[in-house]
Amino acid sequence: MELYTIETLPNNCEPLGIVCGSTIQSKNFVSDFGQGLKSIVGGELKSYNEMMEKARNKATNRMIEQAEKMGADAVIGVRYATSAIMAQAAEVLVYGTAIRKKA
Repeated sequence: MELYTIETLPNNCEPLGIVCGSTIQSKNFVSDFGQGLKSIVGGELKSYNEMMEKARNKATNRMIEQAEKMGADAVIGVRYATSAIMAQAAEVLVYGTAIRKKA
């Protein structure tokens, strides 16, 4: 499945509709505590980076599955959004427009 951030529908394609995928991820208490200590001295919070990367991948795969069920060849206008659900959890949402090449 091809994913693009372009917003313009290519001439040889037809739109199928909006597709999206999302997930909510949280860190376990031990990791969260360790990252809290790291924030005191500064620096990259690697376990949070890993958590968010896994969440983006999971949400993207869910969007792709939805697009494939619609018979799409690609998704255009792909965008990501995040939001805090609670202190240790974040939602990742990805969405776009599923398209199919005209025969």
